[in-house]
Amino acid sequence: MSTADAAPASPSRPRLAGHALVEALIAQGVDTAFGVPGESYLAVLDGLHEHRDRIRFVACRHEGGASFMAEAQGKLGGRPGICFVTRGPGATNAAIGVHTAFQDSTPMIVFVGQVASDQRDREAFQEIDYRQMFGPGTLGLAKWVAEVQHADRLPEYVARAFHVALQGRPGPVVLALPEDMLTTPTAAPVLPRVEPALAWPAPGALRALRERLVAAERPFVIAGGSGWTAESAAALQRFAENWELPVGCGFRFQDTFDNRHPLYAGDVGIGIAPALAQRLRDADLVLAVGVRLGEMTTGGYTLLEAPRPRQTLVHWHAGADELGRVYAADLLLQGSLAGAGKALEALAAPPAVRWRAWTEAAAADAVRNREHEPLEPMDLAAVVKTIERLAPADTVYANGAGNFSGWLHRFLRYPGLQHHGRTQLAPTSGAMGYGVPAAVAASLLQPQRTVVNVAGDGDFLMTGQELATAVAYGATRLVSIVVDNGSYGTIRMHQEREYPGRVSGSELVNPDFAALARAYGWRAATLERSAEFEPAFADALASGRPTLLHLKLPTDVITSRTTLGAIRRAAQARTERH
Repeated sequence: MSTADAAPASPSRPRLAGHALVEALIAQGVDTAFGVPGESYLAVLDGLHEHRDRIRFVACRHEGGASFMAEAQGKLGGRPGICFVTRGPGATNAAIGVHTAFQDSTPMIVFVGQVASDQRDREAFQEIDYRQMFGPGTLGLAKWVAEVQHADRLPEYVARAFHVALQGRPGPVVLALPEDMLTTPTAAPVLPRVEPALAWPAPGALRALRERLVAAERPFVIAGGSGWTAESAAALQRFAENWELPVGCGFRFQDTFDNRHPLYAGDVGIGIAPALAQRLRDADLVLAVGVRLGEMTTGGYTLLEAPRPRQTLVHWHAGADELGRVYAADLLLQGSLAGAGKALEALAAPPAVRWRAWTEAAAADAVRNREHEPLEPMDLAAVVKTIERLAPADTVYANGAGNFSGWLHRFLRYPGLQHHGRTQLAPTSGAMGYGVPAAVAASLLQPQRTVVNVAGDGDFLMTGQELATAVAYGATRLVSIVVDNGSYGTIRMHQEREYPGRVSGSELVNPDFAALARAYGWRAATLERSAEFEPAFADALASGRPTLLHLKLPTDVITSRTTLGAIRRAAQARTERH
C-alpha cells in the first residue's frame, strides 16, 4: 500500500517519545534493529522491551559492527536498515557503516543518542554536533542529518527519514535524539508506511536510447547499483536476451545479472579481467544502468575516460545528482531501478543485430576468466569453486575488503537477484571488517538461508568480536572462512609495486583463529592444503552450527593473477630500465 492510499493515523495515547519511536519503526515494517546500548537512549531501549514481541533489538559488540549489520539489512531487504548507537564514541564508531551505506547507495537510518537539550553547546559529556559530523552532500557521509528537538514531531522525522533513505539514489540518514526529548510524553500518532515514488524516463528519451542501440556495432551493458527488484532484474535479463547484449556487473553488484547466463560478460570492478577491460575500451556504446560509474567500475576513470568518454555513453540512474556529475554522457536517463528493467524490455529489438559475434566473444572471455592453474598448497580458486558447488543455490556470500576478495569476484558465479534476492554482501566503499557483521546480520535476518563469509586475516580482526553476537542470537547456517597470509595483503602488494623490498607496517602476527572461534562458541578447523577444504566445508554446511575455517596461505600468493615475487621482479626491472 502506498503512502497516498494509507488511512490517516489516529491520535495515540500519551507515551514516552522513546516508545513512540519504536512504534513508528514497527509501522514502517521494521522487525529487527541493530545497535550497542547506551544511556543516551534508555527510553528507546525501554520501548524496545515493551514491544519485544514485534521488534527485536540485536545488541552488538561494537558500533562499527552494528552499523555494518544495519547496512547489510538494507541491502538484503531493500528497506532501510536500522542502527541505534549512543552519543560521541558510539556515533564515531558507527561512522564506517554510514560511509559504506552512502557509497553503496544502501538505505539505512542511524539513530544517535544526544545530550539533553539544556546541555547543548557546552561540550557536555560526549557531545557532538552530528549535523556537522555527518554533513550531508555529494561527498558527505549521509543523505540527511537532523536533530529532533520536539517529541511531538518525532514521528514526522522518522517518516521523512524513511522517505529520504529510499527516494532517488538510496542512502543513509542520521537522526540525533536528545535524551530529554526521548523521555517527554507525546500523543503524536505514528505515520503510515513509507513507499518511494517511482521515477520513469520520458518516452522521448527511451526512443533516443533505442536509436543509439540500433546504430551501435559494439554495445556493452554495465548493470548494478541499489534499488533493483526481482521483477526488474528479470526484465533486464529479457531486454539483454531480446537485443543479444553482453552484460557486465558493476563493482560488487555481481548479483544484478545471473553470472551463469550466456550473455554474462564478467565483473567490471577491481582486478578486472584484462580481456574485459579491453572490450570496454573497444565498445562504441556503453549503457550503464544503475551504477555510479565510480573509480573501481571505471578502472580509475580510464576504461571510460572522464569527463568525456570515447564511447557513446548512456547513463541510467535513480539519482538526479549522480547524472552528469563525473561524465558528460550522450544520453541521461533518470529513473528508478525498480522500473528500469521493464522500461528497457519495452524497447523493440530489431529483427537481427550486427554484434552477435561481439557478444559471444565477450561471454567466452568470461568463461575463460574462470580458468586457472592449480596452486598449492592452498588453491583459493579451487576453494571458491568448491564453495559454489557445495553451497545451496540461495546462499548469501559476504566479504570485506582486501585482495582475498578478488578470488570471489573472479571465480564465484552469483545468481541473478530475481532468483533468490540479494546474494552478494560486499562494500563498494572498500571498508575492511564488513564481512563478518554482514554475514551475522544475514544469518539472523534470513535464517533459512546458508551464509558464507570470506575474510582476510587483517579484515577479520577488525570486527571478529561479532562472532559473539552470532552465538548470542542463535545464528546457525553460517560459515566464516579466514584467509590468513600474515599480512595486510593489498598494502603489501602496492608496497612491492612502488617500493620493492621495502616493507613497512603491512606484516601481521596473527592469533590462532580456530582457537579464537572456539572460545566464542563456534566450531572451527585450521586447513593448510587444498584437499582438506572440501570435507571440512561439507561438514560445516551439515553441522547446523556457526563454523570458522582458518585457511593458511603463503604470503607470496597475493592476488588471483600474480604473486608478490612476480610484482617485485617487475618493479625492480622497471627501476633498472630507468
